[in-house]
Order: sequence, then structure tokens, then C-alpha cells
Amino acid sequence: MPAQHNIDVERELWDTYAESTKGDVFDAEPVFRWTQYADHGPGTELLGTPASVLEIGCGTGRALAHLARQGVKATGLDLSPVMTANTTERWGPLGARFVCGEVLEHLRSSTETYDAVYSIFGAVWFTDPVKLFPLVAERLNPGGVLVFSQPPAIPGAYGPQGMYKGGFAGKAMYTYRYSYTPRKWENLLLQAGFEKAEAQVLDAPEPDHIGTLIARAVVS
Repeated sequence: MPAQHNIDVERELWDTYAESTKGDVFDAEPVFRWTQYADHGPGTELLGTPASVLEIGCGTGRALAHLARQGVKATGLDLSPVMTANTTERWGPLGARFVCGEVLEHLRSSTETYDAVYSIFGAVWFTDPVKLFPLVAERLNPGGVLVFSQPPAIPGAYGPQGMYKGGFAGKAMYTYRYSYTPRKWENLLLQAGFEKAEAQVLDAPEPDHIGTLIARAVVS
């Protein structure tokens, strides 16, 4: 049975998350990193030298603000209107633009194209890749790239993984996260029309800690 996404429930979940991360929006500075560990892993070079980018599931907007500061035409998409309002207030003056919307609906209806689309523990983690990847490919300029990072799959736990917010008591707010092996991610990207795809797990800086899956795909 496929995952039963309820956008209203998921929006409420992410609004709650937005309220809990105000400090990361208003009190922190722009920063770009793919991993969950400070000063670890690659940087913006995975995007190439894009003139325009779209971050899907942009969260606190700190990565997008970093790119906007460098002169990139930077657009962020997030499901939460609370988060979008916060990031627009904080990072809009830097030139970053934030749009509130569901990623599949937005990509289907938009006519904008980008040199790079990326997700840092964002929408790629929470969206069915069979539906998402072809839409991303259509929104990329020739030679454009999709790059995303997220935790690697727990061995043996593949496909959509249900997640309740904040434990197992209280209102049932939930979403799904999608987990696959690096090879499966590569196959999904190639099947969606990307010319080249590479996915790998970057080890954590400490032994036996959770690594980071990073994938990069290019359209022709």
C-alpha cells in the first residue's frame, strides 16, 4: 500500500517545526553545509556555479541566504506558511525569495527553470521520488544539477518510513520519509530522465556515528 500523504496534516507538522526553529532563522547567520555536522563534508561546489537555484524544503533558509549573499538568484520552497513568513522577513533583504507550497504541485504548475535544484534534509527526504524526480528534471536548465542530502537508510528499512511528530502521545501529526540504498537512488534518478547520477554515504566525523547520504544527478 502506498504512503498516504495528508498535506493538511503535514503542513501543521511543519508549522509546529517552524515555531520551534525561530532562533535558527532570526538569531543565526547564513551557512551552507550538506551534512548534520559542522565543518564536515563538501560545500557549494556540488552545485557547480549556478546563476539560479531552487531549494525544495528550504526550512530555516540559512543555506539559501548563503547563496543569495554570493549573488545567486535564490528561491526557496517550503510547505509551512509560518516558516515561509519567517524566512522572508529574515532573509528577504539579502535577495532570497521564499514561496509557500507543496513541492509536487509547485513543480507541476511552475514555468520557472533553474541551473540547480537542491535539498538538504528537505523535500527529497519527504516526497515520493518516483513522482518528484521527473518534475525536477523538467525544471532544470540544460546541464543543470539536482543535489540532495539526508540520513542514509537503516539497513533493511527501505521505501517510505512513517514518522509521528514529537513521540507517541498527543495529536497525530505525521509524515513519511523515503529511504533507499545509494544504488537504488541512482537508479531512480536515471529512470526519471537524468543523464548521470551518483549517490554515496559520507561517513560521519566520529566512528559509529550516523553518516550522510549525498546524491548528485545531471540532466543533458
